[in-house]
Amino acid sequence: MEWTRSTPLQFATEVLLLLYQESVFTVRSVHQLLWGYKDRLLSTIHVLHPEIDPVFGLFSKMNGTDDGEYVFLSGETNYLNFSRIVEWKGKESLNWWTTEACNMINGTDGTSFHPLISKDEKIYIFSSDFCRSLFLVYDSSGAVAGVPTFRFVPSSMVFANTSVNPANAGFCVPAGNCPGTGVLNVSVCKQGAPIFLSAPHFYQADPKFVEDIEGMHPRKEYHETFLDINPVSAAFFQGFCGWMDPSIETGNIRTLIFPVMYLNESVLIDEASASKLRHILLEASVVTGIPFVIMALGIAFGVVFVVLVCRSRGISEEVSST
Repeated sequence: MEWTRSTPLQFATEVLLLLYQESVFTVRSVHQLLWGYKDRLLSTIHVLHPEIDPVFGLFSKMNGTDDGEYVFLSGETNYLNFSRIVEWKGKESLNWWTTEACNMINGTDGTSFHPLISKDEKIYIFSSDFCRSLFLVYDSSGAVAGVPTFRFVPSSMVFANTSVNPANAGFCVPAGNCPGTGVLNVSVCKQGAPIFLSAPHFYQADPKFVEDIEGMHPRKEYHETFLDINPVSAAFFQGFCGWMDPSIETGNIRTLIFPVMYLNESVLIDEASASKLRHILLEASVVTGIPFVIMALGIAFGVVFVVLVCRSRGISEEVSST
């Protein structure tokens, strides 16, 4: 929390930490860490700073809530704009980051996409959890529940450091303060709390983060976020979104990114829904193929007609010559 770093408040905070005998680590139940517990230090600070919540929890006061009002396009005039976000919380862009491009709200919310997706395009998604937009690229083709799918995964450029992707400089807040490849500092949109986000086990992150924490074993098959989408209907068949919620510890100990929570969001289409979609895709393929069938029949009948005409002319010529 940035306000604790000013000189008088920092001294007062340190005194309170000593008074309450608070250490670097605290032992709490999973329920407390997720849904909140009343912290003595925060309760005392709350008296002087009412904006500081005395209850701390990673999902405190978020149960049964939404992340804001969205305005989507229907795609009526252009199918490519189907479900594209144009406003979030009444705004067309964000204000957390330092560049206009980084503050853009691009793509959908990740639950629906425009139909007729190609392998060459980038799929943009806005995530309020990540406080930014990101994009996915084609990885491989496959099938889920008997329906062909394209697998899209986050590009390695999304969380690359500025030497690899200079456009990410806008996500370094304050300017020039970049944590490194594979880690995003979201403190600016989390009330100043020292919260960083990364893929599980620091997958595709700088090796230093993996080496700092014992037990980190990043693997593509387990820790890569992916979406399996049918390219014709853009129906979402299977997906895995995994991200880790590390926090940074500073002071008289070595600075490092320490994992606090690993969130796994997975979805797989049920057989009943998959069966309905298979029938819809079959009907669509039949309807799409009808013009080509009619064209082929027209060409065949045309060839037969020409052959018959030529044969009839040949027979008439033979009769007249005799």
